[in-house]
This record gives sequence, C-alpha cells and structure tokens, in this order.
Amino acid sequence: MSAAVLEMNASASAAERLADFARVATDDVDEAAEQIGRIFCPHDLKPAQARAAGFSARHNCAAFDGFSVNYVAYGGSVSIDPGCLERFFLVQVPLTGAARIRAGAGEFDAVPDRTASLLSPTIPTRMMWSDCAQVILLLDRRMVEQRAAALSGRVAGTVEFDPVIDLDAPSGQALRTSLAGLMTLAERLGPAGRLSPVATADWREALLDHLLNGQRHGLSDAIRTFSGQAERLPRALRVARDRLADNAGEPLDLVQLACAAGIGIRALQLGFRRHFGVSISEMLLDMRLAGLHARLAQAPPDASITAIAFDLGFTHLGRMAGAYREKFGETPSATLRRRMS
Repeated sequence: MSAAVLEMNASASAAERLADFARVATDDVDEAAEQIGRIFCPHDLKPAQARAAGFSARHNCAAFDGFSVNYVAYGGSVSIDPGCLERFFLVQVPLTGAARIRAGAGEFDAVPDRTASLLSPTIPTRMMWSDCAQVILLLDRRMVEQRAAALSGRVAGTVEFDPVIDLDAPSGQALRTSLAGLMTLAERLGPAGRLSPVATADWREALLDHLLNGQRHGLSDAIRTFSGQAERLPRALRVARDRLADNAGEPLDLVQLACAAGIGIRALQLGFRRHFGVSISEMLLDMRLAGLHARLAQAPPDASITAIAFDLGFTHLGRMAGAYREKFGETPSATLRRRMS
C-alpha cells in the first residue's frame, strides 16, 4: 500500500481531512441538508432517530477545474436521498464507519479498506451512513461523458458505472492512491494555493483514466474495441487503426491503408464495420475531433481554432463545427472559452 494511502488512513481516525477547506460544520439537520445541498445537490437528510441524538455534519471541499475532492462526515445514523445527481459523478471512499448504498435496483455496503462506491448522475441513489466519514471525488458530468465519447468513438451521451468499487482490486487500489495523493496535495497547498493549469490537467487526465479505463461502465466494451484492446481484433485491423491514428492529419488514402494492413480495401472496410462499429472515415473523423478537443482544452488564449483544425486535417470548417457540437455538446469556441476562463 502506498505512503499516501497509509497517510490518509492513519490520520482519518484522529481528525477530519481538508480541515482548512471547511464549508459546513453543524449539528442541525436542516442546516446540514441546506448547506451541503448547495455544494452537491438538493437532497433529503433524515437522522435514523427522530430527535437526531448525536447528529453532526462536516463538509470540507477543495475545488479544482472540473473536479473537487471532499471530506464529508456524519455523526450518528442518517439517511441521504439525493435521487439522481444530474450534474456530476461521485466516487465515495469510506474512511470510518459504514454506508449502505442503494443505486438503482442494487444495494451494497461501503466499508473502509474493502468497498467504495461510484454514483452515476442518471441512476437514483439512496444511502444510510452510520458514524461515517468519506473521501468524496466529484467529477463534472459533461467532462466524463465527453471523454468517454472520445475514447469509444461514440456521440457524447449517458455513461452509467457499476456502483461498486473493489478496493482490493488493482484498479480500486490505483484510484484510492490517486485520491489520497490529491487530498494530501490540496492540504499542502491550502485554500490560498493554486495548481498550475498543466498540473490540474494532469490530475484531470489521471482521474478520468482511473474511472473510464479502470471501473466497469456501459461504454467499457466500446472503449476496449475502439482502442484495439479487444482480443478478437485481427492484427490487420490493429495495424490499419494505428496507421490511421498516426496519420490522422493527412488525407485518407484507402489504397495505402489496405496495403499497410495487408488485406484488400473491401475486407478492410467490412472489418472496420464489424469490429469497430464505424466506417474508416467515421473513425478518422472521431480521431480528429478527439484531437481537436484535447488541443483546445490545453490551448493558450490566443490560439486559432482554424489553424488547429487545419493542422489536424479538417478542410471544411462548417462540417467540422457541426460534428464537434454533435459529439461534445458544445462548439469549439465554447471549449476554448472554458479553457480561458
């Protein structure tokens, strides 16, 4: 187990985490529901006992661009009913106590060192926390769905995760280690500190990778197929896909692509449809759109969308803008503005 995880576990029982980022500290149920609801989303909060004996609530939050890391603790037993989260995904890693989670039709216990939870914005959720403190990672819904679209070659849409995270599995351990490191970094920076845009982007990439490639969700198989990880993918198609990616900025030449793959053009076209679910030109468009989105997300304020688009092989700006909006739900200029804000 990493030093960061050990540090997170060791200090959890002694004091709350992110203490300098305090947002809510109260023993009033209504006040806790109202204030925490403003940070996360409106929800019903009810103590298990009518008189709320022993109730307390604490919420500390360090916010970054597109995500936040939080420490939330409830004294006593409380039921929490947010319904559908709508705007964000939540990863909840218990530090102390326990939580009973009902996500959709499934129900399970989140227990320190064993099981965490991953709540999707479109799946109704109810929880019962018992003297429980959790590290909570909040990720913007649009950010996750756009990245899933880029990785899977699909139009941006709903992504729903398996809500159970096995903390003993390698993927669960890796996610937990990253959260411990992020929390420790936030504490060292303090509320007045700021991560550089590059460091923030690196954290965003790492967290998205942990979720979309480490945790099971509705587009997991599509991502594996589109990236060529599926075992049934023939070598010829892997070669063609990789060559297409390496030369995405160049005009599509089916003769050269088929030659590199060692099969005929018709076999290559049928293979792309059968194994990737898209045509060769559709995959090339997706690669270019994903490249454009990534470039705009990191572009300086004076960047030219037109120059970047031409560099990536787009020749018709109107069609590019339409395809970009359909895939990511916003215009290229909106992505650039969000980067500049």
